[in-house]
Amino acid sequence: MKYKIAVCDDSAADRSYVLSMVRGWAARAGHAVQLDDFPSAESFLFRYAEEGDYDILLLDIEMGAMDGVTMAKELRKDNDTMQIIFITGYSDYISEGYEVAALHYLMKPVQEEKLRSVLGRAAEKLAKNETVLKLEAGGEMVRVPIYQIRYADVCGNYVTVHALTEVTVKMPLGELEKQLDERFYRVGRSALVNLTQISRVTRTEIRLSDGTALPLPRGAYEGVNRAIINMR
Repeated sequence: MKYKIAVCDDSAADRSYVLSMVRGWAARAGHAVQLDDFPSAESFLFRYAEEGDYDILLLDIEMGAMDGVTMAKELRKDNDTMQIIFITGYSDYISEGYEVAALHYLMKPVQEEKLRSVLGRAAEKLAKNETVLKLEAGGEMVRVPIYQIRYADVCGNYVTVHALTEVTVKMPLGELEKQLDERFYRVGRSALVNLTQISRVTRTEIRLSDGTALPLPRGAYEGVNRAIINMR
C-alpha cells in the first residue's frame, strides 16, 4: 500500500525525529509512503486546501497561533477518514481527542515501538474504510462505504441502512450482519450499530455521535459496553 503521511510540529528536531521513525516503519512493513512535514497548523492547512488527500497526520498539539486540536476540528468538517495521531508533551488534552475521533495519543518523547504499533492500526483502519457494501434498492445498485454506516434497523421484511443517506432493502438483518465487520454489534433483534459511532450508553438507550438515540433492550447494556471496550 502507498500512504500519504504528514508530520506537523513546530519543533524542527521533533519533526525530523518522527519522520525518521515513520520511514523505518514503512520500510519494515513494505509500504510506500509520501512524507511531508509542516512547522505550523497554518502551513499544513494551506497545502491541504490544495491537495486534501493525506491518509495519516501526526499532529503536535502545542503549537503557535493555531493549536493541533483546533486544526483537527477544522479538518473533521469535511474529512472523516484521515487518521489523526496526536503528539503531545502533556496528558491534559487527551479528553479533547474524542471530539475529533483521534486514533491515538503519543507522549513526547515518542517511543518508536509505540509509533510503529499506532501506524499499523492506522493502516488497518484505512484499509477497512475502502470496503464498500453493495445494496440493490429501487432497481439499482447502491454502493455504501461501510465506515459511513451509523446503524441499520429492521421493519418487517425490510432493512434500512443509515449512512450519509438512507437505503432501504428487502433482506433479513442477519444477512446484512454477515456482510459487515467487527465494528458492528447486534442490538437485540432489530438493529445493528456501528460501535465507532457510539458516544454514550445508558441502561435504556445508545446515543450516537450525531445525536441519534437507539433504544437498548433489557439485558443488553453489559454486552454493548464490553463490545466497545474490546473494539478500542
